[in-house]
Amino acid sequence: MPKIVTDEGIEIYYKDWGTGQPIVFSHGWPLSADDWDTQMLFFLQQGYRVIAHDRRGHGRSTQVGDGHDMDHYADDLAAVTAHLDLRDAIHIGHSTGGGEVIHYIARHGESRVAKAAIMSAVPPLMLQTDANPGGLPMSVFDDLRAQLAANRSEFYVALASGPFYGFNRPGVETREPLVRNWWRQGMTGGAKAHYDGIEAFSETDFTEDLRKITVPVLVMHGDDDQIVPYADAAPLSSELLQNGTLKTYAGFPHGMPTTHADVINADLLEFIRS
Repeated sequence: MPKIVTDEGIEIYYKDWGTGQPIVFSHGWPLSADDWDTQMLFFLQQGYRVIAHDRRGHGRSTQVGDGHDMDHYADDLAAVTAHLDLRDAIHIGHSTGGGEVIHYIARHGESRVAKAAIMSAVPPLMLQTDANPGGLPMSVFDDLRAQLAANRSEFYVALASGPFYGFNRPGVETREPLVRNWWRQGMTGGAKAHYDGIEAFSETDFTEDLRKITVPVLVMHGDDDQIVPYADAAPLSSELLQNGTLKTYAGFPHGMPTTHADVINADLLEFIRS
């Protein structure tokens, strides 16, 4: 399996297919590069080089006990892009991966980056604070940690078969293979990484990161997202970005890159080609 070894000795697994302008995908919590299979195959067929990595502690990367924070996530992504010498790259991130992309660009600069797209993403800040009254209270994230610690396997089934894909909405039929694949990806990763990752995605404030970025960024979000509520995420991120474009999807769930891949892929391709 292709892997790089970071300066800390962490092995980061990655996929690298095709030639052409590179598109780099950053996955959501607690998944892996496999969550991008549909997008990677689509853009490969469009003539792009597609790359996706497993975040530290996730998938096939090292199940290290520490470093599960946005600084390390961004630095690991930078190590992958440097190892592959990626230039003029388009970075695409979903959920926690959207935060990773934003922090990577702000922290490591835009010299290798052409554009970015974030979807159902955690920026600017998920947690409710005095400065962010529309965020979610800490009790929400404490409950996630408690469920993960009590029985990670059951928790992941419940999350995937319910709010993640919107299968708990009236009239929405559960697609069992999607639930199984979500559970498989989650259980491949490490419990410690996933537990610590809740703090990383919920408490990191990306406000200043967003303000620094000058490359075009497409902000994509469904207005029925039950994981990262729309109103306190996408509209605020697009306003903070210097060159941001907001695209809202009526009724789409958090996992829209999977449930509505045809729509998402077409919109990404239009943005990349524009």
